[in-house]
Amino acid sequence: MDFAGVELISDCFIKPKFQSEEAKKPIHLSPWDLMMVSVSYIQHGLLFPIPENQDFTMATFLEDLKDSLSATLTHFHPLAARLATIKQQNPSSLVIFLNPENSPGARFIHSAVNLKMADILTPNDVPSIVESFFDHHKAICHDGHDLSLLSVQVTELIDGIVISCSMNHMVADGTSFWYFFKSWSEMFISKSRNSISRPPILGRWIPEGSGPIYTLPFKHEDQFIERPNDTLFRERIFRFSSDSLSELKKKVNSECNTTKISTLQSLGGLVWRCITRARRLPAGVETSCALAADNRRKLSPPVPENFFGNLAFGVKGRATAGELLDHGVGWAALQLHEAVANYGDKEIKKVMDWWVQNPFVINLAAQFDRNKTDVQMGNSPRFDSYGIEFGLTKALAVLSGYGFKFDGRLISFPGRNGGGSIDLQICLLPETMAAFESDEEFMCVVDEGFIS
Repeated sequence: MDFAGVELISDCFIKPKFQSEEAKKPIHLSPWDLMMVSVSYIQHGLLFPIPENQDFTMATFLEDLKDSLSATLTHFHPLAARLATIKQQNPSSLVIFLNPENSPGARFIHSAVNLKMADILTPNDVPSIVESFFDHHKAICHDGHDLSLLSVQVTELIDGIVISCSMNHMVADGTSFWYFFKSWSEMFISKSRNSISRPPILGRWIPEGSGPIYTLPFKHEDQFIERPNDTLFRERIFRFSSDSLSELKKKVNSECNTTKISTLQSLGGLVWRCITRARRLPAGVETSCALAADNRRKLSPPVPENFFGNLAFGVKGRATAGELLDHGVGWAALQLHEAVANYGDKEIKKVMDWWVQNPFVINLAAQFDRNKTDVQMGNSPRFDSYGIEFGLTKALAVLSGYGFKFDGRLISFPGRNGGGSIDLQICLLPETMAAFESDEEFMCVVDEGFIS
């Protein structure tokens, strides 16, 4: 289907409503932040139906969004800053930090498109027009020197509204992204617009006995920036009901004679195995499946959930293609379970100790472009995406932009029906997707249909 383009209606910047003396100071970044300098912005949004209430007007709604965003940024002021770099000599290194000075704030865009919600929700593949609902298209985090660290885009459809956020991954991880999004919705609904129920902890988490200022051992940005190739792949969102996931989890645990393998590990093992089969990899080729781990829960003592920053890392199960396909789905899920079970405070601090001695940056998209053997699952069905309403009804769908997309990328969301249901957005090369969506082992677990 040939979609009309998105029309830009207005564009402005939003600053915090109030700025404390603390908010005027630069913020030095942690190792978890710095390793994200070459990855994409986090881009997620929500699709809402336009309210049937006759009192609703888009003009008033937009002004309320801007006012509540300004109030929310008072609490999340790092999002209103920009990145800055100091180049050091002897040895050559870069100090990248958050600089609130002279920043115009977060960006706010109002746009419109001549489409209905059904044009977005009913096709098998996610329409490419969805990428136009997000600002900072194809940006990486280092671009935050010139681009806003947060950009909100509100796109009017004929019968719906998309509210999307593009957030710099050097400032926040997925947990923090949804925490901010929900806090903004809470502020929007609040009459006073001066407080939120869970104020964020903004101090950066750094390894004990090091810091507080870390450097990257490079002379120039070109030494570590690697932008992903424009690989053509297909994107589909598959739904899994709580009942089908419960049956899968029972099967997986029964095969392994245990009860410890989780629902997400079961689903990850299934998808990893079926994508490997669809790729037709030689039996001896090593492949991996990475699940995003929230280090807040893993550290000892644990870090509070309202810590706003980066504390996520990928935990990998590894196997050859032959091992995955010669064993059942339970074996694949068990590899993920054991990887997660063996990852804790000690392992996290080892990673940090290694980083302090050997600083590195991550570039998942470039890595996956080269390998085409691995699978990586991001986001989480634990995030309360559908609890974000902005005074509207419950969203119909969670959408995502171009950021963090590559062959083998999985993005997990809570299912709209709740109860443990999961929606999984999958990105694969066209020939791989054609084989994958015909895989009987996978499709028998999928719940057909998208709109609830």
